[in-house]
Amino acid sequence: MKTGFDGEKYLKVQSERIRERIDMFGGKLYLEFGGKLFDDYHASRVLPGFKPDSKIKMLMEMKDSVEAIIAVNSDDIVKNKIRGDLGISYDMEALRMIDSFREKGMFVESVVMTQYQKQPAAAAFEKKLKALNIKVYRHYHIDGYPLDVENIVSDNGYGKNEFIKTGRPLVVVTAPGPGSGKMAVCLSQLYHENKRGISAGYAKFETFPIWNIPLKHPVNLAYEAATIDLADVNMIDPFHLEAYGKRAVNYNRDIEIFPLLNSLLEKILGESPYRSPTDMGVNMAGFCITSDETVSKASRFEVIRRYYDLLKERKQGTASDEMVARMELLMKNAEITPKERRVVPVVMERAEALNVPVSGIELEDGTIITGKTSELLGASSAVILNAIKTVAGLDDSILLISPDILKPIQELKTRDLGFKNTKLHVDEMLIALSISAQTDPVAKVALSQLPKLRGCEMHSSVILSSVDDSIIKRLGLNITCEPVYQTNSLYQGQRKM
Repeated sequence: MKTGFDGEKYLKVQSERIRERIDMFGGKLYLEFGGKLFDDYHASRVLPGFKPDSKIKMLMEMKDSVEAIIAVNSDDIVKNKIRGDLGISYDMEALRMIDSFREKGMFVESVVMTQYQKQPAAAAFEKKLKALNIKVYRHYHIDGYPLDVENIVSDNGYGKNEFIKTGRPLVVVTAPGPGSGKMAVCLSQLYHENKRGISAGYAKFETFPIWNIPLKHPVNLAYEAATIDLADVNMIDPFHLEAYGKRAVNYNRDIEIFPLLNSLLEKILGESPYRSPTDMGVNMAGFCITSDETVSKASRFEVIRRYYDLLKERKQGTASDEMVARMELLMKNAEITPKERRVVPVVMERAEALNVPVSGIELEDGTIITGKTSELLGASSAVILNAIKTVAGLDDSILLISPDILKPIQELKTRDLGFKNTKLHVDEMLIALSISAQTDPVAKVALSQLPKLRGCEMHSSVILSSVDDSIIKRLGLNITCEPVYQTNSLYQGQRKM
């Protein structure tokens, strides 16, 4: 796909900026890492050329100097909070993050349980971590937090938190999701380091909003769309404007908390090194945009995708009318409409004409391919087969999957597994296609085209099963759907029985 972001430049300039900040504090920096450190698909969609693992690759440029701390809010364990994009609980995500760090050769051995009050679920998770030889530290509720600076920066505040032993110049503090207490962990560590006579500093890494592009730039609007549940609002940083006479973009929560954070830093360090919340950041992504047109178009598409996701979540009872209204206002002010994604009206017109579920994919060259539900295939399975035929230059009439392979799969589903629906879901279709490809060279050619669908826009006239949705996202397709179920059944399972 067309790129608008220089990923290689980003790795270089971002690691250089972080090294400069480490040196600024005499050799040790606690870096609060906002957003997703791994699998940042939002960034890769709005900044084509930014890879989902760009941030971890950037840290690997300096991995001998880096260690990580995972912060987990004990209350989130009690609530069994789920990371929405992966569908796993925060405790399991913490373990996944540790595995991911270690697979990359990054050093991580510590988890800090924030807001620890001996909650049974949190205590059980702590026990599990220790059994896995993970060092666990406890940080506690502090009376008067966050306003009582005198008490917070004292032996009764940060002082009662357990000190996390670290030995490398850059300590990355990250978490399974928002609200995990990353900033408090960093400041608590600064307090303990200072008590021990060790010079250390604090900085924040946030990819979005990008501070050195316009406030209403589509990239920054896409960030607001992504955080609509948090009601984040991008703003011109008033502290930065007053201190330097320059406009810089930040967001409401960082701006609101800056006076308090500044007071805490002054109390811990004697004086604050920062004059604005933008000063605290180290993000260099804005310097790596190579095509404003490309990233603007990609970001407008992302806003539309977020809108459709929100409509689906409202239908499923996990998003509110207020959230949808905020999104619609954002889109109205930016003059963004769903029809900008050309695949949307094509799918809806064909679905209305055929009166069956339809899915569509816009290929890289602008060609729009559709597929409909049949007795054999679901609409998403059909459109993926049609798309790879088109990309491979194959005639639409060619059968890629032998009936000899399809028949036993359908019999297994109905006879042995008890499913009434014989239509192949996307994962089943791909398995059948890969089997056909072992003996059919045409099917093999078609299967090899799957990577060329990565980054293409896809739309469905109905809500997909969670299985289809997950597999399509793994293929790298940017999928959206209308907030309509295929049937009127009250139970909408992963696969219809």
